[in-house]
Amino acid sequence: MATASTHVRIDPDLKEQASNLFAELGTDMSSAINMFLRQCVMRGGIPFAIEKPRYSQRTLDAMEEARRISRDPSTPRYHTMEEYWAALAEDDE
Repeated sequence: MATASTHVRIDPDLKEQASNLFAELGTDMSSAINMFLRQCVMRGGIPFAIEKPRYSQRTLDAMEEARRISRDPSTPRYHTMEEYWAALAEDDE
């Protein structure tokens, strides 16, 4: 199959985040863009809703707190629920 080049301007941080995500999914940026474009053609439009989220300030604050906690290297990490419950039990002692 012949291919054509396309140049797209993307925010560098967004590009890095997307590239990392696609790598975790076992694909690359080019393949992901091709999948997106194929879905657009198959569906006759964008394959997902494009809308402005209507979150309350409380929800936005909670989402920011969750992001901050998830990036904090000092936040405890658990591999199983048993580890989590054991840590909670230790805190109660």
